[in-house]
Amino acid sequence: MEILPSYMKLYESGELHKRRNYLMKRLEKCDLCPRQCKVNRLTNVGTCRVGNEIKISEYVLYPGEEPVLQGENGAGGIFFSNCTMRCVYCQNFNFSQLGFGKNISTIDLAEIFLKLQNEMKAANLDLVTATPYLPFIFDALIYAIERGFRLPIVWNTSSYENIETLKLMEDVVDIYLADIRYTSNIVGKRYSGVKDYWSNVQIAIKEMHRQIGETFIVDEKSNILKKGIIIRILVLPNLINQAKEALKFLKYEISEKIHISLMDQYVPVYKAKNYKKLSRYLYKSEYQEVVDYLYELGFKNGWIQTHNLKENNEVFSTSQ
Repeated sequence: MEILPSYMKLYESGELHKRRNYLMKRLEKCDLCPRQCKVNRLTNVGTCRVGNEIKISEYVLYPGEEPVLQGENGAGGIFFSNCTMRCVYCQNFNFSQLGFGKNISTIDLAEIFLKLQNEMKAANLDLVTATPYLPFIFDALIYAIERGFRLPIVWNTSSYENIETLKLMEDVVDIYLADIRYTSNIVGKRYSGVKDYWSNVQIAIKEMHRQIGETFIVDEKSNILKKGIIIRILVLPNLINQAKEALKFLKYEISEKIHISLMDQYVPVYKAKNYKKLSRYLYKSEYQEVVDYLYELGFKNGWIQTHNLKENNEVFSTSQ
């Protein structure tokens, strides 16, 4: 039996159209993200550097997501330009921080949705740093649904989200692919330029879990995730306690059944070399300490990575 995305019911009831209209109205005094800049984005540019136009860097079949998000061909990644955060180590800094990209219309965006599904055979629609564009995404989704679009939607997020905005994504987003970068507002301010990262992330993750719960539906034939939550934790050099605190939060305030992707691929790019703690690669011992803690807490669902990490001229790679 085909597993239809949850947004189909919202479209059929007219609720998706209502949410689209409400989101468009909110652009007049924008509060879509926790920055709450209140700028009229119909005539000006918000703190996120986005106005009333869609700007994307590229759309691709992306093989870099977790295995259940890739399928045979890859996730259908759309990388939006600009971002609500200012991470000094951002690997996508060319478009997320410097704003490189191409302006497109809502219909253009909808046609990309359809191309990813029909021609490129993507496993899903993977929306990356998309929060400022949410009203336009809803508009494009309606257009695409009317032309046969049915891919599950992945909300690929830093988790720096406004809970009221997240509530509007309920039964629209099928899969939350959510980061936890830090468990300290001070650290978030230092390295990502937002004063209240952890305060908002805790609320946001709880809301995502309220919406999806323990559901984790993987199609048996394709091994593609259709609905669920994956929490990503990028282990940062010198900041392993942040990763361990994130795991503790997930264990005791969310669920030990949550799927976790523990990532080791930190690279000191963009402005990272200006910050002593982040100016080097991750050590094998740092990553292993967090892996050990993950198992100590009893997590059983998810992925650890197998990149080679060096320390004292030795090489370590996980095998799980």
